[in-house]
Amino acid sequence: MKKIFCSISIMVSMSLFSQQITLDKIYSGYYRGKGISGISSLKNGENYAVIEPDGIARYSYKTTKKDGNIVEGRFQSYIFNEDESKILLLKDSQPIYRHSFLGKYEVRDLKSGKTILINEGNYIQEPTFSPDGSKVAFIADNNLYYQDLASGRKVQITTDGKKNSILNGLGDWVYEEEFGHARLYEWTQNSDAIVYVKSDELLVPEMVIPIYGKQLYPTEMRFKYPKAGENNSVVSAFIFRVEGAQNMPINLSGYKNYYIPDVYRTAKADEIVLITSERLQNASDVLKINTKTGAVKKLFTETDPRWIETDNVTLEFLPDNSFIWGSERDGNRHLYWYNENGQLKKQITKGPWEVTNYYGYNPKTKEVYVQTTQQGSINKVVSKVNINNGKTSLISNPSGTNSANFSKNYNYFIETSSSATQPYTFVLKDAKGKSLKELQNNEEQLKKLLADNMVAKEFITVPNEVGDQMNAYIMKPKDFDPNKKYPLFMFQYSGPGSQQVTNSWDVGNGLWFNHLVQQGYIVACVDSRGTGYKGTDYKKVTYLNLGKYEIEDQIAAAKWFGKQSYVDKDRIGIFGWSYGGYMASLALTKGADVFKAGIAVAPVTNWRYYDTVYTERFLRTPQENPAGYDDNSPTSYAQLLKGNFLLIHGTADDNVHFQNSMEFSEALIQNKKQFEFMAYPDKNHGIFGGQTRPQLYQKMTNFLLENL
Repeated sequence: MKKIFCSISIMVSMSLFSQQITLDKIYSGYYRGKGISGISSLKNGENYAVIEPDGIARYSYKTTKKDGNIVEGRFQSYIFNEDESKILLLKDSQPIYRHSFLGKYEVRDLKSGKTILINEGNYIQEPTFSPDGSKVAFIADNNLYYQDLASGRKVQITTDGKKNSILNGLGDWVYEEEFGHARLYEWTQNSDAIVYVKSDELLVPEMVIPIYGKQLYPTEMRFKYPKAGENNSVVSAFIFRVEGAQNMPINLSGYKNYYIPDVYRTAKADEIVLITSERLQNASDVLKINTKTGAVKKLFTETDPRWIETDNVTLEFLPDNSFIWGSERDGNRHLYWYNENGQLKKQITKGPWEVTNYYGYNPKTKEVYVQTTQQGSINKVVSKVNINNGKTSLISNPSGTNSANFSKNYNYFIETSSSATQPYTFVLKDAKGKSLKELQNNEEQLKKLLADNMVAKEFITVPNEVGDQMNAYIMKPKDFDPNKKYPLFMFQYSGPGSQQVTNSWDVGNGLWFNHLVQQGYIVACVDSRGTGYKGTDYKKVTYLNLGKYEIEDQIAAAKWFGKQSYVDKDRIGIFGWSYGGYMASLALTKGADVFKAGIAVAPVTNWRYYDTVYTERFLRTPQENPAGYDDNSPTSYAQLLKGNFLLIHGTADDNVHFQNSMEFSEALIQNKKQFEFMAYPDKNHGIFGGQTRPQLYQKMTNFLLENL
């Protein structure tokens, strides 16, 4: 009977609205929006550069008119040297992992027009100009080099680099994935030295993934992957002095030195700052290195009883070598001002809101420019804050999700804005936030979606069992009848510090959710305990117990929705990817009495199989906290599965390994549970390529139509 009801509701919905958001339209690019690529202010503060099909173009902030091309040709990205006399151009790239890639680069001398190939035009990683613009450092085959641009001479700084063994100036897989960047070296301000991190992967266990392709015998992808509780790379830091070509080890033995997540240049000629950390990531040292003597001075230690955001460091040195630091120490993420010796001068921002991005400091006005949640946790706005008196001025739209790209003199910024009802706009504004000119909008995209009967998110709050009001959104059919009962499809991610309920434009899953709403479903999303931007107590309550409170809150939210007059409590489903897939797996086991159907894509099903940096940040090691790993593993509850379950995974997922779904499948099989399973050959964590995404989303749609 329920399948008949579903079919009737679909026919009624489609007869009312002939124009539909279809999967074919979504994946043909019919709704694709417009943007501005590679915005970067030029040094004079009066012009900015963007990437266009025919080259790197220069525009005037004052007139917003194009002044011509800085260089002509097709390039993927660019970097200027400090005086903008040279530009480093990426011509071709090949991806490695999430952030890292191999690239072919050239330097164009903008005065002479001369082109210099870096590393004879062969593939390299992470090139950077020296501050004086005379050299480019880069990594090739895990070794660090620099190339003198005047002579073309290439100098090899390290010689022991080797795949799956030694990396120089480059983070390993887990550093790249969890600290958010691959480069681990930096020039000094005077261009006399480079400080770099060496990673020794010898004792890190190796992950082996079969690659099937079309060959007779599968090949293997092998890389070092430290799973929770296992050995990490042994890291050490070195100073390379250009004069004399000498490498000098830095003695970090007296400091927290298990991880070295970041390397920073200071305003002084011969100083570099290292951020180092304990394995458990609840204490980090900020260390100043004298690159002439090798002396190490600890500026201060950041501590937290639970964890520090080692993947989200805010650190900027001001002209007087004082510095700005981001910390959650008062219960929200705010900015703090230290003198050059590491003594706290003052807390710059304060209040029941968070600094979500840091843009820079204007020495003329003594103001920092930040993105914050001052207008509510689902909004992101841009403000300027005086570091002396703390006065805050909002300079962006007061709601929605807003970000800024500032001119070098801070007289202008290009604001990128969106909301749940408004696609991306790019507006030029002055320092006070006054709109000068709209540079780009997406009215054409919006017009197409509205013509196809798009519905927008409605923002609400949903209570959990301990009295929190959880941020949520709901999407209802356009012909919504409050006296009718609808099936409910819940989406979530739920990972630590994440956020899905945002007042922003969503052309990713948002389009698919619209498609489902047009099939007669209600779609909802709830940010449970453990998610971000509502203070550290809300976010860090999951410490040592990942999954427990998040699934309790998703179950509570489903029960709350089930009590609403317009929701059929017997037809509630849930979907998630990665951490969200983990939660969907728990929902169909621990929450089997509430959820009728679930889709888990690329789920973690056992935290023992995930990497050290991420997992131990929240759970500590399996040796210290075995219950935290086992008590909330879906595998431990396979016997509870009741509803319709679709499990999906890419076989070449280097992030959340296929092993997770294999173990969970075996547990379900041994408990005689029926479920659907889809494996995507040679696809990674994103599961894309060719017609993969259209096929994937059609499969998930069909599953819901048949089972919810």
